[in-house]
Parts: sequence; structure tokens; C-alpha cells
Amino acid sequence: MSATMHLAEYLFRRLHEAGLQAVHGVPGDYNLLMMDYIVPAGLEWVGNCNELNAGYAADGYARVKGIGALITTFGVGELSAINAVAGSYAEMAPVIHIVGTPKRAMQTRGVKLHHSVCSGKPSDFTMFAEMYSKITVAQENLWDASLAPDQIDRVIRQCVLQSRPVYLQVPADMIQEHVPASALARPLDLTPLSNDPEREQKVCDIIVERISNARRPFILIDAGTSRYGLVSEANELAKTTGFPTATTPFGKGIADETLSNFHGIYASVGEGTYVPYVESSDLIINIGPVHSNVNTSLFTTIPNPAVSIVFDQTSVTIDGKVWNVFPKGTLKRVLHLLNDTMLSFWPYPQLPCPRAALKRLPPAPSTGGLTQDTFFKRMSHFFQPGDIVLTETGTASNGGRDFVFPPNVGLINSGVWLSIGYMLGAAQGVALAQRNMGSQGRTILFIGDGSFQVTAQELSTVIRKRLGAIIFVINNDGYTIERLIHGMDAEYNDIAMWRYLDSPSYFGAPGDGSYPVFTARVTTWGELDGVLARESFQHGPGLRMVELMMGVSDCTDTLRLFLQMYASRKE
Repeated sequence: MSATMHLAEYLFRRLHEAGLQAVHGVPGDYNLLMMDYIVPAGLEWVGNCNELNAGYAADGYARVKGIGALITTFGVGELSAINAVAGSYAEMAPVIHIVGTPKRAMQTRGVKLHHSVCSGKPSDFTMFAEMYSKITVAQENLWDASLAPDQIDRVIRQCVLQSRPVYLQVPADMIQEHVPASALARPLDLTPLSNDPEREQKVCDIIVERISNARRPFILIDAGTSRYGLVSEANELAKTTGFPTATTPFGKGIADETLSNFHGIYASVGEGTYVPYVESSDLIINIGPVHSNVNTSLFTTIPNPAVSIVFDQTSVTIDGKVWNVFPKGTLKRVLHLLNDTMLSFWPYPQLPCPRAALKRLPPAPSTGGLTQDTFFKRMSHFFQPGDIVLTETGTASNGGRDFVFPPNVGLINSGVWLSIGYMLGAAQGVALAQRNMGSQGRTILFIGDGSFQVTAQELSTVIRKRLGAIIFVINNDGYTIERLIHGMDAEYNDIAMWRYLDSPSYFGAPGDGSYPVFTARVTTWGELDGVLARESFQHGPGLRMVELMMGVSDCTDTLRLFLQMYASRKE
């Protein structure tokens, strides 16, 4: 074994050690040599149609696999991807963005190179990194081979532990610099920081006492729960205490929705709201809160801090007092202590049960046209354990709140960034992550026609990589969510009427049956039932794509009420 290895080999082997199995991106002249080291490190290369889509795909991959990677070239490539990386930062996805940059000497001299702004100053080669410093939690520039292994390890650690993107610059003349091979013998340290035992015990004693004395308790599970690695603890807490439990819109898909004490989405608008109960609660356990306007019904469902225990990324706040302890160890100890604690808060409150409401839903008339008021509820019967469902920003994301999931179904939606088109690229990443993990679950995407047009090219990557995906395209002839906000009949909310079901063909789907493709256009409930009932549609491989014809202004009542509230607010 050689005593040294090339820097790029070290980088990609370290990423493989961190759990990565695929790298997304677009080649460019400053990163081409680096690309040669991806496959030999045991990683799969996924060349996307553009850098923005690659960023979306890496984000989706990361949300499932725990880490994603994106490679772009300096300047034009990295700026094309910056919207996606900003979304990863806002919504806490662990993506490492690797940027191939010009040779060090050229940067130092300020040479007027392509892909720069060409001012002839050294700052031409630092300005984009400065932009990225605002939307990543760690940044490194591999300028010195003696320091590079530690720099690489640091950004990978920060990416995983903080569940947010990081930024790594690799100059073209650093790719084949030699670093000690022995550096790989040192295991990559991704161990979370632990708590001081005495402080943790003190916090846990307070929490257990508050839980024991609660008479009107409530558990609210939010998106940070999955980002901070608290999913199993949150569900165990709901099961152990029996406390009424709900998720936010952004947190949906995290809680076990089969629990009898699960009460759907906590919101102030829509069917089956129960804000009065929560506002009168004497204990609210809020796990992983993300208090955006969209996620809190325009800030109307933020729990009262005076009665809340808040589990955040690096702290626990009890009734307004912040304790600097990490939540995972704290929750684990609380659950252990609760084994010896008697809990009683009866009588149990009368709160809505989404599963019972689904059972009461009458059958749809087979000849009736599709409408969003019950479409998403009815789709609940289609889901199976292991599925990962994606709902695009707009009517699909809002409608996805009505899904009633079986166990072990994940949901990816957007609660902060809301960049339309994200979900198609993300679905490619999710489908690949599921394949890498050996999952039998399906990747199921619900996306509007307008959003589909933003990133449609990525369907070709799904096909080229022979990924399994089920895509429901909601064809409501334009930007319905924007029409509902403003400009119902305005031309700027119109889009071209594509032949969506032809897209697999012109994006390269083979016609020899080696990669099955199924397409269907659905206008009635009966037609939808016919498609969903097909065994090959439920369990078959390949691409299954259904165009759902819906009304231009059709949406759920919940979305309509939310937008009315949004329009009425002055601030």
C-alpha cells in the first residue's frame, strides 16, 4: 500500500465512509479531473441536467440517506446551484457542495479567467465563497495539502452533525496533491457531543416532574425532529405518555400516525382544528420547532413558551429558561425515567381523529370529476409502509396535509423555502437513496403542472438511471396557487399546455420494455380507481406517470381559508 494518496481520492473515500453512495452534479473544466476519482472510491456518479436540479437531487438524497453531495464548477456552476443550497440551509438538509476552482497561482494573480467576473483582481475568486458563507455552516478551501485531510473531515462532520450544507473549494492543481494514506486509518468522527451527566439529570428531573403533573398536555412534533435525529425518541414519548400528539405541516410524516393519540396536523385553519385545547394546555412538549409563517398558520399556532418544553438542536428550553443540553441524550434519559413514573391526565380530551374521519368518507361517484377537497384523503389508501411521498409547493403540499399514513411512511414537503420545481429533482435523489439503501418502498411524487415545467429535464435522469418513481402531475392549467393569491385570470399565471405524458418518450425512455413506463390521463374518480388498482402500478418497476385533470381554481378548503387569512393580514 502506498504511503500517500491523491487528495481527491481521500475526499471521496471519506465521503463514502460517512455513508454517501452517490454524487450529483454537472462537470465543468475546473472539476473534470476530480470527477475521475468518484467511481473508484465506490460512489455512483449522477450527472444532472443542470446545477440547480443537481442541488435539488442532492438535497432529496440527503433527507433520506443522511448525507448528500453536489459537485459544480467555479462561478457559473456554483451560482446556478445556490438557490438549492440555500433551500438545504433553510430546511436543514446535510449536503456537501464541492466546487472545482482554478489553479491557486492564477487565483493569487487575479488572472482574467472564464467563469469569473473578469475584473483582474484576486477577489474574483473569493466573492462566490463569501456568498456561500451565508448559507452553509462550514466552509473550507483546500489550499495546503498538509492541512487538507483535517479540513475535509471537519466539513463532513459539521454537515452531518448540524444537518445543514457545507462548502468545499478544491483548486484544480490540488486534486492530485499527495496526502498521507494513514489519515484514512483514523475513523471519521461523527459522534454527537454528549451532555454533562449532572446537568442532564437535573434537566430530566424537571421534565419528568412537569410530565407527571400535567393535566392538559400536548406533544407537537415539528420538522427539526428528523433533522436532529429525534424521530424514535419523539414517537416513543408519544407512545409512553399517551399524551395527545400532532405534527406541524412541515413535520408531517415523522410521527407514527397509527397511534390512537395522534391527532393529525395542528393548525388554526381547516377541518378539525383544536386550537382552544392547545391554548389551554398546561404542558406543551414541542420537539424540533420551525416557526415559519407557513408552518404556524401565520404565527397563530406557536405554543405558549410559558408552559412549553422545547427540544431544539443544541438546547432544551423549559418554561422560557434555556438549558444547554443536547436533546437526544436528554430525551433518552427522560424515557428511561418515565418507565417508573405513573401518568394520569384523564379524562382524555375530545380531539379529531384523522383515521376515523377517513373511514367515514363516502365513496366518490365513479363518473364525477376529480376535486382536491377529497383527492388527497382518498389517496391515503394507496400508501404502503416504506413509501416516501413528496408534495410540491402549492396545492399539492397543502393537500398533502390530508394524507393519513400507515406506519413507516415518510413525507418530504417544504415549510420554509418553497422553491417550486424542487420536488422533481428531489424525487430523483430520493429514489436513488432508496435504491442505495435496499428499500422496497416507493418514491411517490405529487407535483403541479407549473412546478413540473420548472425542472422537467430531471425526468430524463430518473429514466437514465432506471429509477423507480410514481409521479402524479396535477394539471390545473397554470399557477393555481398564485392565481388564488392574486391574478386569477392574469396572463402571468398562465403556462403552456404541455403534452406531459409524452415526456418519458422525448426524455429517452426505451421502447423495448427494458425499463417499464406506464402513463395515464385521469379525469374521473372511476378512472383514478382503475389506475390505482393495477397490480403493476402498485408494485411494478420503472416510471409510472399519471396526469390528473383538475379545475383551474380548485384547491382544498384549508388552503382557501389560509390564503384568505394571508390576504387579510396587514403586516
